[in-house]
Amino acid sequence: MKKGATTLRLPEDRLRIIRAIAGYENRTLVDIFTELTDEYIERHRETMELLAIPGFLEECKAGVEEIKGGGGKNLIELDD
Repeated sequence: MKKGATTLRLPEDRLRIIRAIAGYENRTLVDIFTELTDEYIERHRETMELLAIPGFLEECKAGVEEIKGGGGKNLIELDD
């Protein structure tokens, strides 16, 4: 896997805590931030899959506009 580099700016108090945890767990900051980014990506995987459906985002936006305009259905009116 190709690796890239970036600068991450964190408040000193948070960085101090993360470093303390990394030291306690005998892990590197890279290991911790890799784990955190993996978890973040996984939490958003379903959203990314939905957005990959052609026309899905446009349909959602149209639905929101319909609701804003007073249209749409309430929960009781929805089909099962």
